[in-house]
Amino acid sequence: MKRIALLATLALLSSAAMAGSCPKLWKQVDAALPSAKLSKAQMSEVKQLRAAGEAFHKAGKHGDSEASLNKAKKILGI
Repeated sequence: MKRIALLATLALLSSAAMAGSCPKLWKQVDAALPSAKLSKAQMSEVKQLRAAGEAFHKAGKHGDSEASLNKAKKILGI
């Protein structure tokens, strides 16, 4: 019984930790956008990924949010 309670607590804590990193990631994307040297297609993709990252975050899909935002960061070179 103690194990189940411990696992449940760890799951909740890890979810909360992931939720906190999403806004940090999209702020990094936002900060890099004005000075980015990207093609129009790349800029459009980064903006779509950034918007998707925020939408996933708001829907509680933090893993998807981080994946989307990290892809945008990769395109930006950050």
